[in-house]
Amino acid sequence: MTAKDSLNKTLADFQAKRAETMAPDKLKINIDQRRLLVERSNRDGFVKAGDVVEPFDLIEVGGERLTRDGLLKKGPLVLVFFRFAGCPACNIALPYYNQHLAPELKKLGATLVGISPQVPERLVEIKERHKLDFLIASDRDNALGRRFGILYTFDEPSKQSSIAGGSPIGEVTGTGTWELPMPATIVISETGHVRFADVSPDWLVRTEPGDVIDAVRKLTKRAAA
Repeated sequence: MTAKDSLNKTLADFQAKRAETMAPDKLKINIDQRRLLVERSNRDGFVKAGDVVEPFDLIEVGGERLTRDGLLKKGPLVLVFFRFAGCPACNIALPYYNQHLAPELKKLGATLVGISPQVPERLVEIKERHKLDFLIASDRDNALGRRFGILYTFDEPSKQSSIAGGSPIGEVTGTGTWELPMPATIVISETGHVRFADVSPDWLVRTEPGDVIDAVRKLTKRAAA
């Protein structure tokens, strides 16, 4: 993927255009929250390659129960954590993955699952809007995100801005909390081990598809050997 059409170039262009029209006070809150997360996140606590992934349950937006063991029976598993259905950056990243990541993973026999704590009946919106060809699932109570060490809580200015705008994030997601996952991409082998993990405290920075595809290819080559 060239810099011209990379996911992160697309996100950077989006933010640059939005900054031209966004109210200065709201723009500052947005920038300050992302900077704070980059500076203060506990990276040592992030999920990492080599970790063992214990059994988990997710709820697919259509109501199906997804389990670690059930998903891994089909081959390697790729989990993409995103914030919520209305997140502007997520509405760029997920369609991008649908075009540039999902088809390649399918060829490699891997399963792709997009994950958010948002309740299924609200989360389904992003799948339907973009006609996503991969699974979208709800991580109830942020259980898996917490286990992976990728959650963050809104800082006070972000909380007040959210309340003033009439849309506290807990009401938007249906969780009733101020917690969201940082964008993260995790590749899990059929043995239940993490083979690749990329966590971004800045939600305007996401994992490029090529990095994920390379990680899955290494797994499939190893399995074939």
